[in-house]
Amino acid sequence: MNFETAGYPLLPILPELVLVVGAMLLLMLGAFRGPKSTGTITVLAILLLLATGALELFALPPGRLVTFGGSFIVDDFARFLKVLALIGSAVTLILSLEVLTDPSRRMFEYAILVLLSSAGMLLLISAGDLIMLYLGLELMSLALYVVAASNRKDAKSNEAGMKYFVLGALSSGMLLYGASLIYGFTGTVEFAGIAAAAKDGNIGLVFGLVFLLAGLCFKVSAVPFHMWTPDVYEGAPTPVTAFFASAPKVAGLAIFTRVTLTAFPGIVPQWQQIVIFVAIASMALGSFAAIGQKNIKRLMAYSAIGHIGFALVGLSAGTVEGAQGVIVYISIYVAMTLGAFAVILAMRRNGMHVETIADFAGLSRTNPPLAFFFAMLLFSLAGIPPLAGFFAKFYVFMAAIKAGLFVLAVIGVVCSVVGAYYYLAIIKTMYFDEPAPGIDPVRPELRSVLMVAGLFNMLFFIYPAPLVNAATAAAKSLF
Repeated sequence: MNFETAGYPLLPILPELVLVVGAMLLLMLGAFRGPKSTGTITVLAILLLLATGALELFALPPGRLVTFGGSFIVDDFARFLKVLALIGSAVTLILSLEVLTDPSRRMFEYAILVLLSSAGMLLLISAGDLIMLYLGLELMSLALYVVAASNRKDAKSNEAGMKYFVLGALSSGMLLYGASLIYGFTGTVEFAGIAAAAKDGNIGLVFGLVFLLAGLCFKVSAVPFHMWTPDVYEGAPTPVTAFFASAPKVAGLAIFTRVTLTAFPGIVPQWQQIVIFVAIASMALGSFAAIGQKNIKRLMAYSAIGHIGFALVGLSAGTVEGAQGVIVYISIYVAMTLGAFAVILAMRRNGMHVETIADFAGLSRTNPPLAFFFAMLLFSLAGIPPLAGFFAKFYVFMAAIKAGLFVLAVIGVVCSVVGAYYYLAIIKTMYFDEPAPGIDPVRPELRSVLMVAGLFNMLFFIYPAPLVNAATAAAKSLF
């Protein structure tokens, strides 16, 4: 039902309005009460994100809603991924509580920026044309540039923010150039109009598509536009790195999927070649480049690059099964990576965070529960059955095989085997090396996030139906 004609043009965008108005109110609170309100604002921001997710699920009528002349679409695909992105943002704020409540590092602006970035993600996921895509992307990215450099006293953090900003501006330029070419050759910016006009796939349109996808590859850390990822992951404060690794990846992969499947369904072979190349290059680089890393955050950056490659294997199929595989993959990946970052944040000695892999030596003897859950998450990231990470890869590889992309599936399996090496190397360090000095007590919120993520990954195989069925319904709404 089109609520624009029913006199409710703002109803589909109600959750986004609530989120933005809430962020403005919290900004006013912070402006009047100063840094001492950081803890209160962070808790209220978490509640606001959860309330926005509830509005997405329960306040909007079921079915496909469209407003702003087709620029903003709410369907099952958007609902699923918006809720996932909001959960990712809320959990990263929970992971940030320790840092934000430190009297020397109070900064209420951080939670506000996460809220505004989340609002950009919601717009991006619901984009129905190129203008809404760009607005959502920039609203998400501008806040990310700032939070990457939020530790102003740390040169690495400042460098990370500057690198991300400069390269992000470059990617935005490429995306805009691609969008202008697409508009020039189709005469419209709406995805539905582009789909109707793009059936012949002329060379100019394909050029525009290449530049558009290049801009989107940057946002999801896909090769060859991944170069910012290791430096920004290492330089940004660890809670910010956890944020980069979760919610923005959901939004970026969502718009990648929506653009290719809804705006260019008539030229699948053209974009399929691009996505297959990006998937293979990302899987290969993520698997091999991580082997020599000594810093756990840089290793997680290369891990993220590789996992985006695996997710794009599903998209390469261009089918309902492929879209379902992408949704299942990113859902499980968010759970795995947030749990892993809860462990990284828990690694503190004498109040200082430690980040080298050598610091995990003998963790099984100094903190057995932490070592057990981290090992289980690493096994899941490696795709070892029966953990959730295995099923994530299973769904995307099966979609590729059903679409006849046998070589791509085989390369994915080989890269998965190679990538398992560096995850197993960390487990070996934790269980077989001589213990390093013990770590500080783990804070309750980190234990909670780790336990939820760990149990989800461990028990997913017992009852996968809710996630798989929801992902199937979300994927079908794109076709």
